[in-house]
Amino acid sequence: MSKTTISAKTPRPMTPEAIEAAARADRDARPLTESDLRRMKRTTQVKIIRRALDLTQEEFAARYHIPLGTLRDWEQGRAEPDQSTRAYLKMIARDPDHVNRILNQ
Repeated sequence: MSKTTISAKTPRPMTPEAIEAAARADRDARPLTESDLRRMKRTTQVKIIRRALDLTQEEFAARYHIPLGTLRDWEQGRAEPDQSTRAYLKMIARDPDHVNRILNQ
């Protein structure tokens, strides 16, 4: 059996410049550029909520009394929910069963 020695020296931390250089040198994990970030699309909050509830657009729209076309516009970024609707979506996200019971008694 060979003995493994452990160095008592603490490694020197990398400078931000060294970290950036190391990241750029890794062809498989290069950092995103500004143009990459501009091209990327953000997933809308309503889509995240709907997917977390494991509902289709049709099911979500029917359950929470949101017009299907409006929901699709929000999810595709063609329109954004107004402030009161964002509050409503936040309530759905926090307690979807309670909102469903109130709306569909």
